[in-house]
Amino acid sequence: MLVLGDRPGALAWLGIAVTVPALWFVGGGTAGAGKGAADGLLASAGVAVQYLALGQAGPGSGLWPVAAGRVAAVLVLLPDAARHARRLKPPPVRCVQALLIGAGAALGLVLYLLAAQRQLPAVAVVLASLYPALPVILGVALLHERISRRQAMGLLGAGVATVLLTLG
Repeated sequence: MLVLGDRPGALAWLGIAVTVPALWFVGGGTAGAGKGAADGLLASAGVAVQYLALGQAGPGSGLWPVAAGRVAAVLVLLPDAARHARRLKPPPVRCVQALLIGAGAALGLVLYLLAAQRQLPAVAVVLASLYPALPVILGVALLHERISRRQAMGLLGAGVATVLLTLG
């Protein structure tokens, strides 16, 4: 909000406030998470910068901002991936899976870009940040995984945050 100058309404602010603990609980967060928490915060900062940059793209830019970001990501990761590929020799099915995951990530960024162009980018960023709830929901629905009480509270919080952000 400070960077973009967005002024969400009271319900949106409440939704933003609910999002942080909801995500912590969805991830099964506990005190003293250590290095994993630091890595997660660093990765989140990178995603936030990407979202902020995409939020600045005007409607006339089309999908070029996403394409440029994907090309930049490939260029940054390619040397390390090539080094590991020679050593690990992944089977072709893993390469196809990696391409599908990349395509899914690109689709997510396109949808985020479209959302950010149609509403307050700050609200779009917070809604997009709720994506960790989806694998948990899919795990329950498709794999019949059991979730902890914390994760259930987090999913409930994520649902409440989504409604508040949508209404606010």
